Amino acid sequence: MSSHAPDRPAEAVRAALAVVNSGAGSARTPAARDALAVLGASLPPGGLEVARTQGPEDLRRALAGLGGRRLVVLGGDGSVHAAIGALHALGGLQRLRSVGPVGVVPLGTGNDLARSLGLQVGDAALAARTALEGRPSPVELVESVDDHGRTGGVVVNAVHAGIGVSASKRAQKAKKVLRALAYPAGAVAAGVAARPWHLRVVVDGEEVHDGHEGVLLVAVNLGSTVGGGARLSPAATPHDGLVDVVVSAATGPLARAGFAAAMVRGQHVERRDTAARRGADVLVEAVDGRPFEVNADGDLTEPRTRWRWRCVGDAWQVLVPR
Repeated sequence: MSSHAPDRPAEAVRAALAVVNSGAGSARTPAARDALAVLGASLPPGGLEVARTQGPEDLRRALAGLGGRRLVVLGGDGSVHAAIGALHALGGLQRLRSVGPVGVVPLGTGNDLARSLGLQVGDAALAARTALEGRPSPVELVESVDDHGRTGGVVVNAVHAGIGVSASKRAQKAKKVLRALAYPAGAVAAGVAARPWHLRVVVDGEEVHDGHEGVLLVAVNLGSTVGGGARLSPAATPHDGLVDVVVSAATGPLARAGFAAAMVRGQHVERRDTAARRGADVLVEAVDGRPFEVNADGDLTEPRTRWRWRCVGDAWQVLVPR
């Protein structure tokens, strides 16, 4: 179980590496320029290096040379996912914990993790100051685990299967036009067209859904929202060492509409066709043998017939407002 460390006087940061995904639209916004200006002005001359990365290999090279500098990630959930995933690939949990607290300046369209952490969404300059002067807070992480116990990719906010994947695909096409509204619009379109997924779900050894009845979605959440504010797990927190799992069997047209309306009010987990559990180990597998993709922090994966995730408490630290 995670616990917040007491506030201590902030140690002066002498050097920082700011990572920016040069392929993201947010990298070229006034907000990004404001954040970098604050970081540069707050550090000694030459204390700020800006790494404008263009892909996973680029990012890994930049983070391999982090040294003892403060890491600041500028971007949305996908950028944080990429940076934490790269550190994990460089040395697992030990590497993640050794880098010290990470600053996050939320510049994405959704910023769901930032909202759950209480970061200053919409004020990049203030978020940049928090990235240097904030309070370290331990947060959990989800690791993908194979059948032999080997860890793979990581999740920092949410991973889900079913309609969320279809919604994300449709949202990507509309993102440039609709921005924050792209995910809700994609979810509506996906809800009309999607067919049920037959997925067995097991949480900490307890079978939550046997897969014979189709599901609309299976979500494994660290934070409370996905898709730019959809409250998929209203009570979830990234500080308790557990994930919140939601399984919805609302597959008929009327049931889907009812589920969507209830989710707006945060009441969908009370529906009879929806199960909510908390745990640290989650298995999801296709009982019909049909491989399925998952959406991990906005990134779509390759299809598989079986996925397993393990929650690790206090896996890394993020700087939050004092």
